[in-house]
Amino acid sequence: MLRFPTCFPSFRVVGEKQLPQEIIFLVWSPKRDLIALANTAGEVLLHRLASFHRVWSFPPNENTGKEVTCLAWRPDGKLLAFALADTKKIVLCDVEKPESLHSFSVEAPVSCMHWMEVTVESSVLTSFYNFYFFGVNLLVALFLNRLNILVLGGSSGFIELYAYGMFKIARVTGIAGTCLALCLSSDLKSLSVVTEVSSSGASEVSYFQLETNLLYSFLPEVTRMARKFTHISALLQYINLSLTCMCEAWEEILMQMDSRLTKFVQEKNTTTSVQDEFMHLLLWGKASAELQTLLMNQLTVKGLKKLGQSIESSYSSIQKLVISHLQSGSESLLYHLSELKGMASWKQKYEPLGLDAAGIEDAITAVGSFILKANELLQVIDSSMKNFKAFFRWLYVAMLRMTEDHVLPELNKMTQKDITFVAEFLTEHFNEAPDLYNRKGKYFNVERVGQYLKDEDDDLVSPPNKEGNQWYDFLQKSSHLKESPLLFPYYPRKSLHFVKRRMEKIIDQCLQKPADVIGKSMNQAICIPLYRDTRSEDSTRRLFKFPFLWNNKTSNLHYLLFTILEDSLYKMCILRRHTDISQSVSNGLIAIKFGSFTYATTEKVRRSIYSCLDAQFYDDETVTVVLKDTVGREGRDRLLVQLPLSLVYNSEDSADYQFTGTYSTRLDEQCSAIPTRTMHFEKHWRLLESMKAQYVAGNGFRKVSCVLSSNLRHVRVFEMDIDDEWELDESSDEEEAASDKPVKIKEEVLSESEAENPPSGAAALAPEIVIKVEKLDPELDS
Repeated sequence: MLRFPTCFPSFRVVGEKQLPQEIIFLVWSPKRDLIALANTAGEVLLHRLASFHRVWSFPPNENTGKEVTCLAWRPDGKLLAFALADTKKIVLCDVEKPESLHSFSVEAPVSCMHWMEVTVESSVLTSFYNFYFFGVNLLVALFLNRLNILVLGGSSGFIELYAYGMFKIARVTGIAGTCLALCLSSDLKSLSVVTEVSSSGASEVSYFQLETNLLYSFLPEVTRMARKFTHISALLQYINLSLTCMCEAWEEILMQMDSRLTKFVQEKNTTTSVQDEFMHLLLWGKASAELQTLLMNQLTVKGLKKLGQSIESSYSSIQKLVISHLQSGSESLLYHLSELKGMASWKQKYEPLGLDAAGIEDAITAVGSFILKANELLQVIDSSMKNFKAFFRWLYVAMLRMTEDHVLPELNKMTQKDITFVAEFLTEHFNEAPDLYNRKGKYFNVERVGQYLKDEDDDLVSPPNKEGNQWYDFLQKSSHLKESPLLFPYYPRKSLHFVKRRMEKIIDQCLQKPADVIGKSMNQAICIPLYRDTRSEDSTRRLFKFPFLWNNKTSNLHYLLFTILEDSLYKMCILRRHTDISQSVSNGLIAIKFGSFTYATTEKVRRSIYSCLDAQFYDDETVTVVLKDTVGREGRDRLLVQLPLSLVYNSEDSADYQFTGTYSTRLDEQCSAIPTRTMHFEKHWRLLESMKAQYVAGNGFRKVSCVLSSNLRHVRVFEMDIDDEWELDESSDEEEAASDKPVKIKEEVLSESEAENPPSGAAALAPEIVIKVEKLDPELDS
């Protein structure tokens, strides 16, 4: 058997693909073999590790947006969040299918995001999780037991924190510039932010560390409060979706009747209205020629039955939506707000977080008013359905008489009450209103129901009649009860949409205060000016660039990877700070110089001058780096390297690598004061042949890395922890030798030095096999 040892036994190519659109962002799932991509066309793509197979695509659309700026996975890998600049929206998408589970708007375009999970253990929290996670709705049930926070950063110092990725619990102020990277520590003690302030064609990049002691000190209370906020946010979205479905069912009634009446109105020669024509039929039992033509030729008896069933179904849909969804959702909302009020009453625990009992009481009152209005709509629907059924029953009998068909005795009976229902139906529904509802319901309208669903501030056209309502009269005459906080206020002349918008506004105001209080508590503790960036790159390509932040949850450290330009080369620097700002850490700043790379088995050494193109943390102990050989020839000048931090932070000589400068001065102005450690590699590196590699994304959990070329289209995926050497099967060697065809060995698994100096055993076994390779690189020396 021939055996050609690879020069990089730890890396193996498992997928490679040329993509049709330029990729502007890519990030691995923290728990699965999935990678999320965003391209210049506005698509969000999900690919699987195996052969880089596409799982699904979330196409751009008008509702969500078309300009994706960043991606972030929830820590359990079940949800993907992405930000859109054109609509200023954040969308949470299920990993199983490309559907938006939740979305919300923000004040500024988001340039970076980070989704973290709290790892601090608490006996109070453990009992809370066990008790509280029972019987929640589908959307909230998707979220983790532990508190997780989505951190957003954008332009003009925009930084916001969202509990469970849904509800804002903090708005940070006092930071200038556009956020390039941010990271909230898993112990909730500090928030690291890297910002960029542009001026005069260049930008100043700085590192900030903010204290978040309020979140840490009140973690159980923050978790309970965030859970309630998330429930409330989900229920508000649920109510909005229910109202949308109700509006669609209402419009369906309008369009079905309109389609039947339009031709009749356009062709009739009389000046009478549709309402007059039907009223004449009701009173005198005789239809005009035009109405008879409409009924017999366009509607027909069979068509009338079908139309009646369809409209009745739409009415029933609205009724079921009110009962099963709108009422139940608003009652659940009332329950959670009442619990939140109880929490706010415990001032020792929740007053420091900004939870205000008076504001929550206002929100409860607003929800109560909404419930009253929903009940009123239900009564209107019930009344309209009685009139509707009476009208279609009467019209069905009238059409049977026109055709001289037999009318069943039970259908022929019509009481004075039935005649009143029909007359009310004609009065309510056949008023011509050309400008009604944006030309919907021009000849037929469902005004009594539709007026409640209009998203307008106008008063109701026909408010409910309160004459004879003894409870209403009693309240109006009693000044004490009229102003009582125990009774929900009632808005008889306002639509359901108006009351709903008022309720949302009051709830937002109520829940906004904790976000302001927590945000103001986050004080800037550290500011380190990093470097002045004069690189002229478009904003799309800057999405991949340094700096890169990482939180080591085990040692409670913040790491920052960035590059400093020195002698035309980009030198990689690592800044690390303790998450607890009161504690210091040794070797807080160190620069890395990449020296030599030794080829496996041949012991040939590659020495050159390397510039760092990109780097990301692979896991807590390793950094994955893409290097450019500045003197190497094209196609063989990019390297993929795994940098172990255990070698960078060597305790034996740590005293020799201390930063001797000052953190108040820009670091690129004091390069000589930054200690530099030269690294030599005998393994854990690979030459990236035939690829202008530029960016990398690593995943230590799945032991994979994805390399992206500078044209943003060519990707190559590696398994990073493969120890088996590449082997060539003997049988295949014999077949190739018999056919007298030269064997071409892939450059990925054969170094040039090995090709020119093949192992003696291999040459003896198969002297007739020709290995086609190029000449030895001048960078290699022994």
